[in-house]
Amino acid sequence: MKNFGIWLIRIALVLFVLGLFFGHLASESYRITQPKSGVMGFLSLRPLHVSSAYLGIITAGLGFVTLIIAKMKTTRFGTFLQYLHFSLWLIALLGIFYSYFTGDFGGREYWEFNPVWALPIFISFIVFLVFYLHQIGFSIKWPVYYWMWLTGLVFFIFTFIENYLWIFPYFREHFIADMTIQWKVNGSLVGAINQIIYGVAFYLMEKISSDEKSSYQKLSFAMYFLGMFNLMFNWGHHIYLLPTEKYIHYIAYVVSMTEWIILIRIFYKWSQQIKENKQFYYFFPYRFLMASDYWVTLNLTLALFMSIPAINLYTHGTHITVAHAMGTTIGINTMIILAGVFYFIKPTFNSAKWRLYGSIAFWIVQVTLLLFLISLIGMGVQRAIWQAGLTSESFRKMISSSGNWVLLFIILGTILMFSMASFFIYLFIQSWKKNKLNIEE
Repeated sequence: MKNFGIWLIRIALVLFVLGLFFGHLASESYRITQPKSGVMGFLSLRPLHVSSAYLGIITAGLGFVTLIIAKMKTTRFGTFLQYLHFSLWLIALLGIFYSYFTGDFGGREYWEFNPVWALPIFISFIVFLVFYLHQIGFSIKWPVYYWMWLTGLVFFIFTFIENYLWIFPYFREHFIADMTIQWKVNGSLVGAINQIIYGVAFYLMEKISSDEKSSYQKLSFAMYFLGMFNLMFNWGHHIYLLPTEKYIHYIAYVVSMTEWIILIRIFYKWSQQIKENKQFYYFFPYRFLMASDYWVTLNLTLALFMSIPAINLYTHGTHITVAHAMGTTIGINTMIILAGVFYFIKPTFNSAKWRLYGSIAFWIVQVTLLLFLISLIGMGVQRAIWQAGLTSESFRKMISSSGNWVLLFIILGTILMFSMASFFIYLFIQSWKKNKLNIEE
């Protein structure tokens, strides 16, 4: 096993399928009047769903970076680091799922498993950072995606330490400080992983367009620094409702609003984007990158409005926030990951019929995801109206009145599960056909 990248990607594909399955089971809980206990209960299914998807994104990101940098000459020390990282990561994944299936909880949101399994995650990232720097070195001029990967790794390690400060009594005894740190961590960890995934997107765009200069342009680095700036500071809009220092809220608001720069740039390049879409439309890696670009536009627009305090007051804690999170996870990150897997595995469709099936599945995913997010926003709007006190009905009645949205949510989620799983399973099978791999096994 000379290159661990393909193994990490295979594991990621399995995690995504599990995430879809657990998510479907969790959605069914909305129709159950009597709560279930054990593994099939919502309290277990939600973390199983979230962790499968979240860890799948992280695993895929590390897999792509490994595939790319392992093409360089690797020393025995580099090979040892790969073995060590892969072993630690596998131990962490097995431990996390063991923790969930045995009901051994104890962590915080998104990391609900027994905190002991956080240790191999932490050590594995340190090992991977050492491997990354050892493999690349500083003898060459780095393209922007090298810096993005380094930023993602360093900030993940730093923020992951913050993520477990709650185990110390001092932080648990100060509720506001504890909550502030936890919400800061949730935002920054996602930002760190996004740096890795978006770096992969930059790499793919460079290779597809055959324009290596774009990864060294000032504009590319300006967008990178804007992303890092938001990673460091825009988490504050998560805690508008906490009675923290006002300057934290003000800084968060100003930083969040800088994302309008990204949105304006997207619209500015829209006509050029349409021309590129027509040119590369039938190339599946580009097709998924194209989709992620459109999802960035939609999700960023939603995020910007949610970052406005007057709107955040009503959307916080509703399914509108869930729609934003799932729009980022599925619409942006997963589309980039699918683009990367298609690019590196290079599966070949044997006939025009199979290419047609692939195109139909692609559009089913996109349309279903859009309607799925609309159903979540619909549920969120009803909850926001109730939270604002604009209706006198009870909580139970408000939930009952969301029945149509919930039914639509479950139906669309089921379609999304099967359509997306078809891609993950297909690519997993194709990854074992060595003659089709564009990588060293």
